Amino acid sequence: MQLLPMRYFQLSSIAWIALLMTSCRSVYKGLQPATGDVNCIRQFSPQFTSSLYSTQVDILKHHLSGLLFFKQMPDSSTRVVFANEMGFKFFDFEFDKNGQFTKHYLMAKMDKKAVVKTLQQDFALVLLHPDLTQAHVATDSRYRYVVLPTEKGNNYYITDTTCTELVRIEKSSRRRPAVTVWMRHYTNGVPDSINIRHEHFKFNISLQKVEK
Repeated sequence: MQLLPMRYFQLSSIAWIALLMTSCRSVYKGLQPATGDVNCIRQFSPQFTSSLYSTQVDILKHHLSGLLFFKQMPDSSTRVVFANEMGFKFFDFEFDKNGQFTKHYLMAKMDKKAVVKTLQQDFALVLLHPDLTQAHVATDSRYRYVVLPTEKGNNYYITDTTCTELVRIEKSSRRRPAVTVWMRHYTNGVPDSINIRHEHFKFNISLQKVEK
């Protein structure tokens, strides 16, 4: 049997250590503190008075499609209802004007604590009504970040350097994004498309606005 040379093991060890260090390095390490108004991101909060979206949901091996409806109620709460084309309801959620969440309905196969929490957090990012009292501004060479500390990491509201265009929203761990949200092509305060992608498992939501 031919023995592998010691140099092979040394190089392999170095490569493994380098890979480990790279995987542990925060993608946000290069951010620099900056001055600025954290409230500038509030202009990107969608004005969902009554908005309908064609919707695709992929969760693990399951695929759902239908229509998702955002409706602002008289008490300023927002209802989020997702049903298929035949009217079968998948879920019905409510966020009040202070961001408090109520589950009115979730189909039995999806009605798990982890699924409810995930959907709640996803749509809270979309509605974009965060409490910014603990937020601060940071920048890198390309973007402006409003950084909001959370229990397990940060939420990053990322815009161009002048805060005139929303690039994306990232819900992150300490080192890297866990959920990314894109809202694009606003018309009268409402985005034409919304995409939510989970980075560590297959749970993606894609919405395209339907003209009534």
